[in-house]
Amino acid sequence: MTKNLDNKGLRSIVENYDIFYIDLWGVVHNGITLYRKAIEALEQITKAKKEYILLTNAPRPNETVKTFLEKMDLNEKIREKVYTSGEAALSYLNKNYFSQKFYHIGPSRDFDLFLGFENNKSKNIKESFYLLCTGLFEVQNEDLNYYKELFKDHINKKMICTNPDLIVDRGNKRELCAGSVALVFEKLGGEVIYFGKPYPEVYNQSIDNKGKKVLSIGDNLNTDIKGANLLSYDSLIISNGIHKNEIKKEGIEVVSKKYEVVVNFIQTELKW
Repeated sequence: MTKNLDNKGLRSIVENYDIFYIDLWGVVHNGITLYRKAIEALEQITKAKKEYILLTNAPRPNETVKTFLEKMDLNEKIREKVYTSGEAALSYLNKNYFSQKFYHIGPSRDFDLFLGFENNKSKNIKESFYLLCTGLFEVQNEDLNYYKELFKDHINKKMICTNPDLIVDRGNKRELCAGSVALVFEKLGGEVIYFGKPYPEVYNQSIDNKGKKVLSIGDNLNTDIKGANLLSYDSLIISNGIHKNEIKKEGIEVVSKKYEVVVNFIQTELKW
């Protein structure tokens, strides 16, 4: 049964764990502003002499996300804890696809992911060896049928997806993510290689977690919580995130069964 920590706070269980994997978007910020209670919790984890990693399914390198967080006035000591799905994907691409032509699916703000091999970017999908998906095009950010038409003659190519998330809430607006595009490709019969939660590679790039007791904190049952389950970590769902309406209507026990995950703890928002 999922235990509610709204009254006792994270401090009531902090001594039970060595490492905390904490999601960024939906837990520490909403894409526009920081959550101050979450920042306090991070500071208190450090004071308790525990380790934490800010693990995010952002389709960009670590340094790009750190710069974004700096603009939000997140202090440097906390920013240094950031590790992204984009960084994990970049490491894989450099080792396996560095000289290959690719077709990029995503907004122009993600171009820094392939700095260093940007000359391999193909303007024509027909001329590409593989597909690199970081999100949706700016002018096609709502209609997934567009991508179905785009991919239908190219399912023989592999797709590298740098963000498995299906959706994200930017402030009060819900947006589609790269995972939704990758799902279209898979349904057509294409092969997708994912980087980010819930896939194990992204957890292992940041810290030595062997033999450590781990708690994974996030607002996404498909990524944060499922990833914890796959790696036998305990999990804490932030219920004021993307599953807010579902959890409010049905309760976490019903919703977690629907998503086929085990949730150990729940908080409305991350707080100490």
